[in-house]
Amino acid sequence: MFTGIIEEIGIITSVVKGQRSSQLWVQGAVIMNDLKLGDSVAVNGVCLTVSQLTRNKWMADVMSETLNRSNLGDLKGGSTVNLERAMPANGRFGGHMVAGHIDGTGDVLQITKDENAVIFEIGVPQKIRRYIIEKGSIAIDGISLTVIGMTADSFKVSVIPHTVKHTILNTKKAGDLVNLENDLVGKYIERLVLNPLLKTERNQEMPAGLTIDFLTEAGF
Repeated sequence: MFTGIIEEIGIITSVVKGQRSSQLWVQGAVIMNDLKLGDSVAVNGVCLTVSQLTRNKWMADVMSETLNRSNLGDLKGGSTVNLERAMPANGRFGGHMVAGHIDGTGDVLQITKDENAVIFEIGVPQKIRRYIIEKGSIAIDGISLTVIGMTADSFKVSVIPHTVKHTILNTKKAGDLVNLENDLVGKYIERLVLNPLLKTERNQEMPAGLTIDFLTEAGF
């Protein structure tokens, strides 16, 4: 689990491409302090596992599912990426619950200044937009941000100068692809309410929807 608070900007030192997969070598500084084999690191919001490790860089295997759903396939040697280690149990939860499981990508449509803020408008397909609400949370390239407005096929976020400066948002331009992860809560609620059949612990089928009896049996 991650928080969407980026720890540092890393550099892709090399990409080893397979037929439908790849290996990414990532150079970092801050996150290398206590990084171990098997640790989880969010790279542009994608949860990857440390498979090899040297003094100042590490490698992750990226499978075809991840390449198909994210912008990691566009990375090459010299690309910059947002990095965040998995949140420790005693850490502060500064952003929102970010799983590192990308729902898809969006297109940067427009970037505008609003005094000390920068407004990013992102075009999204309907399958992602359905879970976005105004003032709700969304992760863009792993960055926890708040939605300030929506249209039929896009949404806007307002970003403070600190976040722009210390993430790869400072490199973005219109037309760039960004990774998007919807807030987990909305997806789980939809699954619970709209699933055609829900089964209790006794394997009894019951109609979809929330009822007092169902919540009581579930311990609420």
